[in-house]
Formats: sequence, structure tokens, C-alpha cells
Amino acid sequence: MIDDDAPDRDWTEPGVYRCAPGVHRIPLPLPNDGLRAVNVYAVEDGAGWTLVDSGWALAESRELLGSALAALGAGFGDVHRFLVTHVHRDHYTQAVVLRRDFGMRVALGRGEQPSLDTIHQPGRSALVRDDVLIRAGAQELIAQRRATIPEDDPAAWDYPDEWIEDGAEIVLGDPQAPRRLHAVATPGHTRGHVVFADEAGDLLFAGDHVLPRITPSIGLQPARASSPLTDYLTSLDLMRKRPDALLLPAHGTVSMRVHQRVDELLAHHAKRLDATLAAVQDGHSTAYEVARVLTWTRRDRRFSELDLFNSRLATTETLAHLDVLAERGLVSTTAEDGVARYTT
Repeated sequence: MIDDDAPDRDWTEPGVYRCAPGVHRIPLPLPNDGLRAVNVYAVEDGAGWTLVDSGWALAESRELLGSALAALGAGFGDVHRFLVTHVHRDHYTQAVVLRRDFGMRVALGRGEQPSLDTIHQPGRSALVRDDVLIRAGAQELIAQRRATIPEDDPAAWDYPDEWIEDGAEIVLGDPQAPRRLHAVATPGHTRGHVVFADEAGDLLFAGDHVLPRITPSIGLQPARASSPLTDYLTSLDLMRKRPDALLLPAHGTVSMRVHQRVDELLAHHAKRLDATLAAVQDGHSTAYEVARVLTWTRRDRRFSELDLFNSRLATTETLAHLDVLAERGLVSTTAEDGVARYTT
């Protein structure tokens, strides 16, 4: 059964939800993850479908995606292509695994190539890198490392069929009346994150760049950019200058306009930079020390309440904020045994 989407429903509930003409939202599960689900968007593409993002390569996710396609009168063989917003496992890996069985094409932003190159190096991980945690002064978290999520199929990190260039136009459906998606590079959450703007349809497939209820993690990627938060804030400014649109996020309800949420995210990070600076002024000098005195999530949880994975995210995000403060000349930084220390 296909329902019209509604902002007051539980957005994680499995099903198929019509959110715009020819566009359906399909939430897929994320076990052992506080996000709970990821939205995959099925877009009519002539006699078949193009999917924006794919879900995590897990048996439960594959089964639910197959059921959703069946409700649309289709199957995996009717999927022409996956347009993947970024290289995180809950967006990319299922596309690569399904490609092995059904032959659809997988497209990913060009800026993600360094991260995939890094993943394919022996001994590398798709998660937070130890060298970043060392720079943050978080050796304690490295010592606590353990398996917190199931192992991926190594083949799920194979390269895409196509690299999406910034500004590329992707034409879907009947050439006489096509849907045109414009790819816009939005680095920050990852180096190669892209969003897809359907300007005629007043839609933005935003991936994790703009989320309605939470702020996306910054710099969770194998090949970390030199200043991921600077990249992210610049990408938010870019969204603010583009035409407004209905926000189709990867996590959360379809209920907001892009410009409204971008304004909220910019305000959040301005407040966060102020809090980070205040912590340095109080004598906390490493990203790990600062992260431990800040509060986290919309519920203002203490750092000690976070699990290991989210403790690592909080630490690397604090490092990104400290680096922006250093770029702006508000703090100074020195390195001791690979650890960055910040002072005012």
C-alpha cells in the first residue's frame, strides 16, 4: 500500500510514502544506530526507477527495499541507477551489493574518490581514523576501540560506475518531458557529498547535508579534509543562495523548506563555536578535553552518556570547530607528540 507522506507520522516506519509527484520515500532500517532509519527516494524514470541513496547492505534492508519496489509494481531489475549522495555505509553499500546481482549503475560524487582509495588501503577503516583521534588527544577512545556495528561485506566498498561532477545535469524519464536533477557539490559532512536539486519540481534531495531535526556529523570520512567544518559552512551558504525547495532529507520527515533549516544550522554552529571558544578560555586545550565539557544532542547530554561510537564523533566534530576558530585567529594551536593543543 502506498500512502501520501505526512510530517506527523513516525518517519522510520517501513513502507512506501508518496512525497511528490513521481517521488516516493522508502525508509530502511539502521540497526544499532541512533538514527534508526535512512530514507531512500524512488524517482520515476521512464519505464523504471532511479533511487537516491540505497541503504546499508543488510539482509533486512534488502528485503524491505524489495517489498517497497514491489508495492510500486517494480523489482530490483527495474532500478536503472542509484544516485548516492555520499560514501557512508547507510547510503552507499547496498547499492554496490545489489549491482552485483542486478547490474544497475551506481553514481557517486567525484569528491569521494580519495575516501574510497583510502578504504581500499590495507588496514584502513571506513570509520573514524585513529590518527584523527590522536590529533584530538583522545588516546583513551582508541584504547576502548571495539566492534560496535556489524562488519561490512568488503565488496560493498567497490568503486562506482560513474563519478558525479559538480553541476552535472541528470535527466530522468521521457526525453519529451524529462525530470532534470542538478548535482551540487556540498562538501562538509563528507568530502564528496552531493545533493540533487529538482528545480522544476521544487525539491532538494539533500542526503545528510541538511537534516530537519539533527545536525549532521562533520568530517566522518576515511580521507579527512583539512577543515571539514569550513567546507560545511560554505556549503550551507551555497544552499541559502540557491532557490528554496522542499527538503527531502536522508533522515527525518519531509516537512521543512531548505532555507529555514539552513538558517537554523548556521545559527547552531555559530553557537557551538562560541561554546568551544569558551571552553578553551577555561583552560581545556585538546579537542577531547573540550568535547568532554560540552553537551551533546538536542537533549544536551553529557559526554559521559554517549556510547563509544558517538564519543568518537563528538571528539572529531569538536576538533573541526577548534580548527575553524584557529583559522579565524581566535585561538592558537601547537602540536605535541601529534596532539593539537589550542590556547587563546
